[in-house]
Amino acid sequence: MSAVLVSSGTADSSAARWNPWYMIPILLMHLAAALAVVPWLFTWSGLAICLVGTHLFGMLGINIGYHRLLTHRSLAVPKWLERLFSTIALCSLQDTPVRWVSTHRLHHVHSDEPPDPHSPRDGVTWAHIGWIFRDPTDRQTFAFYDRYARDLLADPFYMYLEKRPLSAFGIYLVHLVLFGLAGLVMGFCWGGMPEAVRVAASWLVWGGVVRTVLVWHMTWSVNSLSHLFGYRNYATGENSRNNWFVALIAAGEGWHNNHHHDPASASVQHRWWEIDITYYFIQLLAALGLAWNVVPPRHVRQARRAARAIARA
Repeated sequence: MSAVLVSSGTADSSAARWNPWYMIPILLMHLAAALAVVPWLFTWSGLAICLVGTHLFGMLGINIGYHRLLTHRSLAVPKWLERLFSTIALCSLQDTPVRWVSTHRLHHVHSDEPPDPHSPRDGVTWAHIGWIFRDPTDRQTFAFYDRYARDLLADPFYMYLEKRPLSAFGIYLVHLVLFGLAGLVMGFCWGGMPEAVRVAASWLVWGGVVRTVLVWHMTWSVNSLSHLFGYRNYATGENSRNNWFVALIAAGEGWHNNHHHDPASASVQHRWWEIDITYYFIQLLAALGLAWNVVPPRHVRQARRAARAIARA
């Protein structure tokens, strides 16, 4: 899976340069998240929003929106819902949809080969975060995006974000302001103006900044841990692994070997105990009429084709 603020890095330093537009915001966000240790900023409501938000923003924005919907087209949803999921991803300070999708599709084409932007073969630190700080010029061009994400570039919404990348950062800032305003209102209702200021600051730090950093590391762990540790159901020709820990924290995305075996599937659950919370939510959307053309796992597709063949015989 691609990570936040995609730069399509490479381990070959001669072909890449440091990218301050990605490095500086990531470092600043980690420093801002460290404010969570300040006792005055801690509230139980802020912690709850952080924990719930980490899974909701990660699952809806990254897992469903950027990954299974936009990248692999494993399902279809109304256009307004697709754009809502993309906006939620932007509220986790992920890169524009076109850049994220382009890099992840490149990863699947060249997984754990030299063109792979974040292979652990170049080191676990590189796979987890180092690749984001490097910026090869040949993967920051319109030609690269047109090759790997032409379908997204045809959408005016995604093209707008690509032409005006600062608008993505603006969306993130607006969502932080909304967290602060919500905390201000609730804090005032609970304890007047002094409490309003404290809750607003707590929700902004815990619900906004800390939650963003946690979603980052959940995403990055798929790139690093799920290509290093775990078991394999399939011989996929690269080093993808099924990692229960990553699956737990990333709502199913850690069943990465299953995903590389069948990237078109909306589900990565191939054994009954490989829980895929993201797929369960997709099923809920389908039951509500908000998702269709949901692609089941390959073994299910094959069984259905066999049953149809028998029925026609």
